[in-house]
Amino acid sequence: MSKARSRARRLAVQAVYEWQMSQSDANGIRKHHLASEEANKADKDYFTSLFNGVVKNIETLDAEITPMLNRPYEEVDMVEKAILRLSTFEFMHHPEVPYKVVINEAVELTKIFGGEQGHKFVNGILDKLAIKLRSSEIGAA
Repeated sequence: MSKARSRARRLAVQAVYEWQMSQSDANGIRKHHLASEEANKADKDYFTSLFNGVVKNIETLDAEITPMLNRPYEEVDMVEKAILRLSTFEFMHHPEVPYKVVINEAVELTKIFGGEQGHKFVNGILDKLAIKLRSSEIGAA
C-alpha cells in the first residue's frame, strides 16, 4: 500500500467532505487541496482521479450505496458518506487496487475522521459492496 496513495485518499476524503458541505465549485476545492502542504506528499494524479470521479459520478455512486444501507441515506453521517462515495468509486473505477486495500483504507479514514463507531458501519457497507462490485476478484481469492 503506497503512502502517497493513502495520502491521496485522505486528501480526497477531505475535499469530498468540503464539497458535500459547502456545495461550492468542485474545481476550486480541488485546486485548493492540490495547493495544500499535504498534497506535496500525496499522489496528486490519484487524488484528482478520486475527487473528480466522485463529483462526476455522484448519482451512480449513491445508487450503489443506498440499497446496502439499513437506514435512510439522509441519516448517514457526512464524513461516512464521503468515505463510502470515495470507496465505491475506487471499487468501480480502480480495479488495480485490491478490494481489501479499499476497505482497509476506508476503515482507517473513518477511524480518523468519523464518529466513534463509524468504522464498523463503513466496513459493513463496503463488505456488501465488494461482493457486488468485485465479485470476480473475491471469487478468485
